Amino acid sequence: MYGWMGKILRIDLTEHSYEIEDLDEDLAKEYMGGRGLATKILYDEIDPEIDAFDPDNKMIFATGPLTGTGAIGSSRFVVVTKSPLGNIGNGNAGGAFGPEIKFAGYDVIILEGKSPDPIYLWIEDDKIEFKPAEDLWGKTAHETEDQIKSQLAKESWKKRGVHVACIGPAGENLVKVAAIIVDKHNAAARGGIGAVMGSKNLKAIAIRGHKSIPIADPKAFKEVVSTLLDKVKDTPFTKNFFANGSSGILHIYNEVGMLATRNFQTGVFEKAEDIDAHLITEKHLVRNRACFSCPMACGGMTHVKDGPFAGRAERPDFETTWVFGADSGCNSIEAILKANNLCNDLGMDTISLGSTIAAAMEMFEKGYITEKDVGFSLKFGDAEAMVKLVEMTAYRKGFGDDVAEGGYHLTNKYGHPELFIGVKKLENPAYDPRACQGIGLNLATAARGACHNKGYTMISEILGDAVKIIPKTDPFATEGKAQLTKDLQDDSCIFDNAGICLFLLVNLWTKEILEQLEPATGAGYTMESMKLVGERTWNIERLFNQKAGLTGKDDTLPKRLLEEPMPEGPAKGRVCKLDEMLPEYYKLRGWDENGVPTEEKLNELGLD
Repeated sequence: MYGWMGKILRIDLTEHSYEIEDLDEDLAKEYMGGRGLATKILYDEIDPEIDAFDPDNKMIFATGPLTGTGAIGSSRFVVVTKSPLGNIGNGNAGGAFGPEIKFAGYDVIILEGKSPDPIYLWIEDDKIEFKPAEDLWGKTAHETEDQIKSQLAKESWKKRGVHVACIGPAGENLVKVAAIIVDKHNAAARGGIGAVMGSKNLKAIAIRGHKSIPIADPKAFKEVVSTLLDKVKDTPFTKNFFANGSSGILHIYNEVGMLATRNFQTGVFEKAEDIDAHLITEKHLVRNRACFSCPMACGGMTHVKDGPFAGRAERPDFETTWVFGADSGCNSIEAILKANNLCNDLGMDTISLGSTIAAAMEMFEKGYITEKDVGFSLKFGDAEAMVKLVEMTAYRKGFGDDVAEGGYHLTNKYGHPELFIGVKKLENPAYDPRACQGIGLNLATAARGACHNKGYTMISEILGDAVKIIPKTDPFATEGKAQLTKDLQDDSCIFDNAGICLFLLVNLWTKEILEQLEPATGAGYTMESMKLVGERTWNIERLFNQKAGLTGKDDTLPKRLLEEPMPEGPAKGRVCKLDEMLPEYYKLRGWDENGVPTEEKLNELGLD
């Protein structure tokens, strides 16, 4: 096999034992890797109805055939498991941990069972050790990584070769917005997957490898990567991401009236200029940081030198800037940086946590909860209260214990589920679909819940004229959006399965993935067969969710987005017309009117 390492590492946490298995070559080609391969393994090996915290639930860490090869943006790996929210859970992270899995000789790591005591795993090529982690339990992600590296390597250059994926206190406390923190500054988040890791008494995985990834045609692969690098490195989007991170496009979404503000009460944040990314760059950026093999370098280290939010923090991505900014009504860049740093250090998903806090703020302002419930005032725009609640949530202190359950449970507990803005119990990202119809359809139908990364229709509806990857479409129109959504959802699977960062979609598309995939693997992929891999992945996620108890009735949006007209901005008076798109979407998917894949479609995809 080329591109793939051809090995699966299966870890039994209960018995502190492991096996190294061969990766079936046909299975690898059928699902490519990453999200698709991991979901297939999970689907075959667990009962989807299982409780997420049951030891029989498994966690699959999976790379793609391009991960670690030097392909453009080839830093990515996925973590797939049954989510505490009740459906398929998956997180995707960059950094250098994913490539290191490959360098250690593996495509997939399967975690089974539950350790009797807290441990961390040390993987160095074929050497696997189960190390005690009682002294790490309770420590932050940053402290954990530093301590593990000090235990494993004395020289600084050796420490740099060790990469760590760990949980913070939030994961230990089974917080349902907990994430897995990778190399201190990246997160495999969404759906509470960090809590699943905590339920297994697994604090961290540390890994270092010394093997080479076999490439089918090294000369051709090097040439195509070099050509694509020349194409990518000087584009306007690469320059913008390098200068300002992914938050550099926040103003665009505010201008078109779809930047969700104050828990989606409107799509225009009147103080958006106060949280513009260029201010972070000008006032606080220390240096850029890039993931493995990426020319965009959208990460970075910031330093707030004084004030109540002083400290160092990772440069926040677009979603984080939005959720602790517009969605919370907060116009303090320094508070956003602090909240982001706390989430990385304590191990939490910024989108889900920030959205849950925004829902709590709306409940507070409407009198549904009081200072007696919260312990302090919790109004939109109160930066100190927001930051305080972030830390309380990780430790389940006071009202933080309610927030730790996520927005769905919080709003239901206090009798106002209409204020939960999410799908399949997962909180919405930044985009108000009343101003962009296609993203509404995608959010409603994505398997892990409200997720923009599983079908980023804004690449056409909003950014189409600038990106020019695919044709520009009218964001207010519903016609053609079922096809657009399906195509982009399937394409997102290709990115995730190959091991390529989705941020690259502003520069590259599936054509360029194929151009790198073929000389890397020699597997005979065509555009048609690669598209089928994407569609197969989307459908096996659907099958998992159906066995977990979800139905077509879960393919919906909050009533606020379906029934309450946008109050202002370019989309004033509009709602998301999901009912005009969903039936056609089901038909294009080869699903029946209830959203169930037909036998004919399953046979076509080899899922019968």
